[in-house]
Amino acid sequence: MTEEDFAYIRQVTATERVWIGDAIAKEYYHDEMPEYGVFQPELYVEVLDKEEICAIMKYAYEQNIPVVVRGAGTGLAGGANCKYGGILLSVMKMNKLICLDKANMTITVQPGMLLADVAAAAAAEGLFYPPDPGERTASIGGNVITNAGGMRAVRYGLTRDFVRCIEAVLPDGSLVQFSSNVVKNTTGYDIKDLVIGSEGTLCILTEVTLKLLPAPKFSRTMVMPFENLETCIDMVPHLLQMSAVPTAIEFLERELIDIVERNLHKMLPVKEGEAVLIVMYDAGSEQELLSACNEAADAALEAGVIDVYIADTPERAASVWSVRGGILEGMKAESVAQEECDVVVPRSRIAEYVRIAKAIGQKYGIRVEPCGHAGDGNIHTEMLRGPEMSDEAWISGTQACLKELYATSKEFGGQLSGEHGIGNGRLTYLKPFVGDRMYKLYQSIKLAFDEKLILNPGKIIVFDED
Repeated sequence: MTEEDFAYIRQVTATERVWIGDAIAKEYYHDEMPEYGVFQPELYVEVLDKEEICAIMKYAYEQNIPVVVRGAGTGLAGGANCKYGGILLSVMKMNKLICLDKANMTITVQPGMLLADVAAAAAAEGLFYPPDPGERTASIGGNVITNAGGMRAVRYGLTRDFVRCIEAVLPDGSLVQFSSNVVKNTTGYDIKDLVIGSEGTLCILTEVTLKLLPAPKFSRTMVMPFENLETCIDMVPHLLQMSAVPTAIEFLERELIDIVERNLHKMLPVKEGEAVLIVMYDAGSEQELLSACNEAADAALEAGVIDVYIADTPERAASVWSVRGGILEGMKAESVAQEECDVVVPRSRIAEYVRIAKAIGQKYGIRVEPCGHAGDGNIHTEMLRGPEMSDEAWISGTQACLKELYATSKEFGGQLSGEHGIGNGRLTYLKPFVGDRMYKLYQSIKLAFDEKLILNPGKIIVFDED
């Protein structure tokens, strides 16, 4: 970029919201996983509205300047970094609530609004925004553009299931709207759903309208310890076939619970069992909740659970979920580096996948700790580096593990990523996983939106550079 470029961005925004070169804070060079890339932008700008985004993108398009959009920076795939320099465009000052429509049960917000604030705004009106990926300080735009999942996906679905319509800026600066605030739409191709999960490679969100639900009046968490992982996972299909659909079903092995307790001093009140299911139910009445919990408890006892513990107060439930939420932080404290894949496998193959994943880790001298969403088969397979391991052994070992883990997922009929996305971190694994023909379709979609390849270039898919 040139001084002329810098001057133009200042002109269409404001000098106090533009930083150049070394004046840019280093925390903006990467997302939550610096292992997947640390790259310095040439210019960092905080925008206030769609008009500023349109002006910046029109200029960037004419001058062939790369642009990467950044929300709260909580991504886990190396997606929000400036791999080829250029402009890093922050939407975090675009954080306003535009409209809460109780008649249509929707909320329209700007992309920089935090997930926690969206949920709070809905709750203030007696409504409920269910998607909860765990990182509540994430921006809602980031959630939409990565199709964030989380623990409540079992009952309520992913972020995609709650997006009614999107207003966005295309790479050439055009302002467009995908769908509208309606329940049904078969008007042409469903580009809205294509944009959701596109990781900032197709357009820049400026507004999003989200579906809301009536707030559940009652909620309860149950902890079910089992003697081993196999019987623990075998319980999942029984829970899903019952009359009440669980809100969340998470599994933890004792080894991971110990990591959290040892490093974060967050204690799971249940000490029995080598594997534990954490099950949550929401309900509209106390009788409905009691019926769901009783049915689940009876089935678990019949299936061989050691016991069924009920966290029947908000404080007890919070202590249980704090252990589940502390896994990543606990593993960071336990190791000097981490690598992860978040494959999805059919729920019936979870126990088998976990057993194979651990064997793969042992084969390459890597400590592997799987955990995750038993209700939807999304297994976070964490690899931990000990202080004794050399750089060469860690890099070669994790690469070999990832190759076999993805192959196992594919063999089981699974997918490469359930919620973290491809970004830069999983770039080399996508083409072998989906095949040449599908990869070419991905490239065609990118070119249809962004023929100059200026929007978050080098993420999800790449083109030959020769």
